[in-house]
Amino acid sequence: MPEVIIPGPEGRLEGRYSPGRAPRVPIAIILHPHPGSNGTMNEGITLALYNLFQKRGFATLRFNFRGVGRSQGEFDNGIGELSDAASALDWVQQFNPEAPFTFVAGFSFGALIGMQLLMRRPEIRGFISVAPPANLYDFGFLAPCPSSGLIINGGADEVVTPAGVQKLVDKLKTQKHITIEHQVMDGANHFFENERDELMARINGYVDMRVKNDLSY
Repeated sequence: MPEVIIPGPEGRLEGRYSPGRAPRVPIAIILHPHPGSNGTMNEGITLALYNLFQKRGFATLRFNFRGVGRSQGEFDNGIGELSDAASALDWVQQFNPEAPFTFVAGFSFGALIGMQLLMRRPEIRGFISVAPPANLYDFGFLAPCPSSGLIINGGADEVVTPAGVQKLVDKLKTQKHITIEHQVMDGANHFFENERDELMARINGYVDMRVKNDLSY
């Protein structure tokens, strides 16, 4: 997984990139949690998501938002971080101009940024949102949500309330032409500390289903 430097809106963005195994493979971009809670591209769930898509042969990128690690700039409460994500996607697309589709996957704050990104980029055909912070941020921008995806959260999450996530899911499920799969892992806390393997198995199963059923390439 070679280190890469991506030109971002406020300077360089530090990343890790795994090229696809063939010329025409899908893209996956992975977004990390809130920098104020020690979120980086090397956080455990973020790294596990990266490895999941990399093993599938996707052209896979994870990177540090501005002000994190060796990425330049300062935290911008989501506004600048969305621009960082857009720049990172532009960067990986230049090496994969024939990519048939893109997945965005994010954990917590990264899930928020990922769902904002898919509103801007029609090439994003699927999303993975792990513990989206629906009780902490307004997700009203998903009107309508343009892509189908998986929302998965812990039933004992002490940061992102299960009720807040359920409210978001209920709203999204009223929208036509998309399918939202929602899974709650009973007993899991915000970081899925004792359920990490099960979490990744569920996500892998969802991606497998999407690729076989409606995103074949």
